[in-house]
Amino acid sequence: YPQLLVALAKRTKVHLIASTGFWCEALAPQHPWAVRMSVLEGGPDQMTGLYIREITEGMEDPTGKWGEKFTTIRAGIIKIGTSTYLRPSERVSHIAAARASRETGCPITTHTNAASEVGLDQQRIFTEEGVDLARVVIGHCGDTDDLDYLQKLLDQGSYLGMDRFGIDGYLTTEGRVGVVAELCRRGHADQLVLSHDASCYIDWIEGEVPLAPLPNWHYLHISHDVIPALSAAGVSDADIDTMLIDNPRRYLDSINLGGY
Repeated sequence: YPQLLVALAKRTKVHLIASTGFWCEALAPQHPWAVRMSVLEGGPDQMTGLYIREITEGMEDPTGKWGEKFTTIRAGIIKIGTSTYLRPSERVSHIAAARASRETGCPITTHTNAASEVGLDQQRIFTEEGVDLARVVIGHCGDTDDLDYLQKLLDQGSYLGMDRFGIDGYLTTEGRVGVVAELCRRGHADQLVLSHDASCYIDWIEGEVPLAPLPNWHYLHISHDVIPALSAAGVSDADIDTMLIDNPRRYLDSINLGGY
């Protein structure tokens, strides 16, 4: 809903960056058009063209039929996802994202299942397609304390999204802080970004997101709780600034922030 992002940006004066991209399997029950386009019809070329159009011309207008109506609001990042393993339609969407990123310079961020180490499959596709992995955030890496897996991702040059603080079902805040502190101790603060993956609204939940099961899943958890915990765990102020300020700035520096 890009028009909503524009309204929010105007009212809050916060800079918002919209994303293009598909997680095809997650879309399949509601939007079989996405899977059909990626696997049976256009393959990566058609999907690449859609990504590039949304980045360079304007994003799709959700008030119209899929693929038929567009706004002039441009996306600034490509978001794609995988299930517990890389499905055929997801492979297509990753190839398309890689090609659109090469064409436009737009960075990529991903949804992954850390337990199945599918981030390595994502990196493999991006490398085969010639993407600079320093333009990629492998998401939801904070869901695991498997340091061997995280080290493999880091060694390839990607950023790691330590980005579900407050979702304790995958890993507790204490566990997440411990992993970040250890990676900083190893000298990897310049490859980590911190976030919540929080929502105030999700379209498969009626009304606002209930916070009772996830009391720390909100946009102030890092500021109020995680930063003090990182400091107590020995992470320096310089490393905290690197993760929260320097890395996002460097990662996003090629985005065309032309406005709306």
